[in-house]
Amino acid sequence: MANSKRTLFQKRRLRVRNHLKKHAGGKPRLSVHRSLKNISVQVIDDVQGRTLAAASTLEKALGLVGRNNVEAAAKIGAVIAERAKAAGIEEVVFDRGGYLYHGKVKALADAAREGGLKF
Repeated sequence: MANSKRTLFQKRRLRVRNHLKKHAGGKPRLSVHRSLKNISVQVIDDVQGRTLAAASTLEKALGLVGRNNVEAAAKIGAVIAERAKAAGIEEVVFDRGGYLYHGKVKALADAAREGGLKF
C-alpha cells in the first residue's frame, strides 16, 4: 500500500518538528504555513503554548490578500521580523513544516533574517 502525498507530508512535518524540539533550547519557533493562495507565519512559544507574533497574506492592511508568490513571502518575512522584534524576540528556530526549503519558504526565511531575526 503506497503512502499518500498527505501522509508523507505529515511524516516530514513531524520529523522536522521533533528535531527542532530537541535542539531549540527554549527558543520560540518560527512556524510557516503555506496554502495554494496564501502564506502565513507565527512565532510560537512552545513552553507556554502561546503565539507571540503572527503575519499573513490574509491581512488586508498588508495588501497581499490572495498573493502566494515569492515577493509576498519576502514581505511577510520582513513583517514577522519587525513584529517579533517589537515583542522582544531576537532568536528563533525555523520550522519549515513539511515544506521544502526553497522558493517561497526560503524567501520568507531570508527576509526574516534581513529583518534582524537570528536562526
